[in-house]
Amino acid sequence: MARRLSSEHFEIDGIFRERVAASIATKRALLENLGSCLDVAEVLISAYRNGGALLIFGNGGSAADAQHIAAELLGQFYRRRPALRAHALTVNTSSLTAIANDVAFDQIFARQVEALGLRGDVAIGITTSGNSANILEGLRAARRLGLTTVAMTGQGGGRIRGESDYWVGVPSTDVARIQESHILIGHVWSELVERALFPDAPPAHDRLP
Repeated sequence: MARRLSSEHFEIDGIFRERVAASIATKRALLENLGSCLDVAEVLISAYRNGGALLIFGNGGSAADAQHIAAELLGQFYRRRPALRAHALTVNTSSLTAIANDVAFDQIFARQVEALGLRGDVAIGITTSGNSANILEGLRAARRLGLTTVAMTGQGGGRIRGESDYWVGVPSTDVARIQESHILIGHVWSELVERALFPDAPPAHDRLP
């Protein structure tokens, strides 16, 4: 007997198709302007070759993206190789809450950058709107200390665009589509860094595409 499909089923199917299509469209648009993504890849490769580190931070879903990207560099991506120094400034809850409570919420990343950042390091701030005050202050602190600064945002870039050495803007105003592209970009950066620094490292067989 043929299965009868409810109207709810067709609504669910339609939403899935629309969202997947929108994600694909956003990434196709990103393909048309990869200049800043490529520039940042070269910046990261150079920083690591010269003994530098990555400091990366964001709020909410972007905090998760920061941790994800840091983990790929600290651990491994496609190759079995030495660890790379990458600090996600979103993971120390005692520091975050102490700074927010005792100093100011907009300083939660700036204070950590001041403590951990060194000239030659790279600081990446992730904010889909481009207007998160704590991301802006974190990148300002990084610039004062001589770090190379990168803003990852959505379309337009918001206030943070003019406060960074490099701007990576996803061509969308939809937060979900922006975040999906941010993690894609982070994955590609991780692969490119590995390829450049450890060309002879054996593959991590359980992670090969």
